[in-house]
Amino acid sequence: MRVVSGSAKGRPLKSVPGTGTRPTTDKVKEAIFSMIGPYFEGGIVLDLFAGTGGLGIEALSRGMEHAIFIDLEPKSIETIRANLKATRLESQGEVFRNDAEKALKLLAKRGILADVVFLDPPYRLTNADELLQQMHEKSLLQEDATIVIEHDSKYEYPDEFSFFTCIRKALYGESAITIYEYQSDKMVTEMVTVEEDHHGTIH
Repeated sequence: MRVVSGSAKGRPLKSVPGTGTRPTTDKVKEAIFSMIGPYFEGGIVLDLFAGTGGLGIEALSRGMEHAIFIDLEPKSIETIRANLKATRLESQGEVFRNDAEKALKLLAKRGILADVVFLDPPYRLTNADELLQQMHEKSLLQEDATIVIEHDSKYEYPDEFSFFTCIRKALYGESAITIYEYQSDKMVTEMVTVEEDHHGTIH
């Protein structure tokens, strides 16, 4: 594993010891960033279930200003810190050991607004859409934020729900990528449209 592009291009990244973490391959990582970037002009990235931190680090290398890494496993936390140091990006990263839902509550108290979110939970978990809804309820997302979910290719997330619209889907062997765009006024617009169609006026 390595950083694919940007300021830290080519720098190797450590893997988490053991078999419990499944890092995103360089090929899939490159494909993800070709879909959502490939480069950025500042902003905050949230890497939830961060594992090695490879996705958040790639985003920093490509121009994101600040990254927040969340993982529950101590070995992952050590690996993320080592990889931030190896890429000389440690001053732009925060690393926290916590589970996803508790982390979201803490970030909400800080008033964090994420521009890009990576969700790469263990493949047995299929609740990424629920976590996105929590992010909306806690006002953790910038308008037009991009959310990337990596999941088992056997599972399919909806094309649209709540304030989230799928803009890309891709399959890479056993892995699937689903990318959403967040728009906080989307549901309100739909409700107004229904009102107009039904009554002819907005009440």
